[in-house]
Amino acid sequence: MTSSLGVIGVVGAGAMGAGIAQVAAVHGHRVVLADAMPASLVRARQGHEKALAREVEKGRLSRDAADAVLGRLDYVDGVGPAQLARFADCSVVIEAIIEQLEAKRSLLQGLETVVSPSTILASNTSSLSIAALAGACRDKARVVGVHFFNPAPVMPLVEIIPAISTSADVADRARALASSWKKVTVLASDTPGFLVNRVARPFYGEALRLHEEGAADMATIDWAMKTVGGFRMGPFELMDFIGHDVNFAVTRSVFDGMFYDPRYRPSIQQQRLVDAGFLGRKSGRGFYEYGEGGVAPAPLQDHALGQGIVDRVLAMLVNEAVEAVHLQLASVHDVELAMTTGVNYPKGLLAWGDELDPATVLGRLQALHDETGDDRYRPSVRLRRVVAAGGSLLDPRRW
Repeated sequence: MTSSLGVIGVVGAGAMGAGIAQVAAVHGHRVVLADAMPASLVRARQGHEKALAREVEKGRLSRDAADAVLGRLDYVDGVGPAQLARFADCSVVIEAIIEQLEAKRSLLQGLETVVSPSTILASNTSSLSIAALAGACRDKARVVGVHFFNPAPVMPLVEIIPAISTSADVADRARALASSWKKVTVLASDTPGFLVNRVARPFYGEALRLHEEGAADMATIDWAMKTVGGFRMGPFELMDFIGHDVNFAVTRSVFDGMFYDPRYRPSIQQQRLVDAGFLGRKSGRGFYEYGEGGVAPAPLQDHALGQGIVDRVLAMLVNEAVEAVHLQLASVHDVELAMTTGVNYPKGLLAWGDELDPATVLGRLQALHDETGDDRYRPSVRLRRVVAAGGSLLDPRRW
């Protein structure tokens, strides 16, 4: 599946939809981009113009090439029946609208009435069930998850998520299309949070738990994860950057979808930020103050404390990655690739676990479980088996 597919449709002109549309247009496709909100289309068009002007300034595109990309973008105001008819010639339509199941199901039903029988209907959802989305369509086999990461033109990873109803051919074609756009693809199971958002939950959740317990303040936890752990951003500043409305919604979705497994329990502290409208950078306040006069708090740069913070969060992350392999959410290779390219972790979590020694990771989890009695710290069965066998977490065999 290459650019010979022709026209690509994108519904939803927010940051993700606009970014996906830009990627497709840059790679030679004509793109139909629609949104129910005129202001979103205006911002998308302005964003495309600005992004391509920057490419020209940096010498990565000629002015003529940039203009050709812009010429391939067709902006459609509205998502009613008349506007959806503009997607009739699309070979693939990717929905990137609000993260609400019924809204997405309704859109897919409307699209199915106007596109050809061979058109792929893809969802960029970050956490909703692909099977539940496909259930709205007569032809469920054509629906697949194609999850980009923000910003789509920059982030290399795309998760391909087939539902139990998705045909193998559709999943293969969707993966080939993303690969033709120079994206790194991984195949993920249609489970809550898919791969990256599920495995990454402890980065936020355990940091929040440490803070709630009074083990360290937010600035110190962020400092530890960056300076000692080597992560690009600390968990609190990253949640502020993502937006608490988005980050909390994903956490809640995974928690609900996993039938309230304590591993994914949301934080009341973060819920209160959402309740108050303190959504992070975009609202001027989250865990930190971003408005005029806001001063970043100074961390306590205690290396021993910092190492303890990193050890605890990392044990949880490694355990989650091991569990993903154990439950066949993805292959060992794809788990490592996803976490280094999707969220820019400094190392693959399974390799990191081997480096620490699986027995050490197991010991830390067991100590936390014994101390707290909280099932969030239960070690993965696969981790126990690897330790018992003296094996490697990177071994693709089923333990």
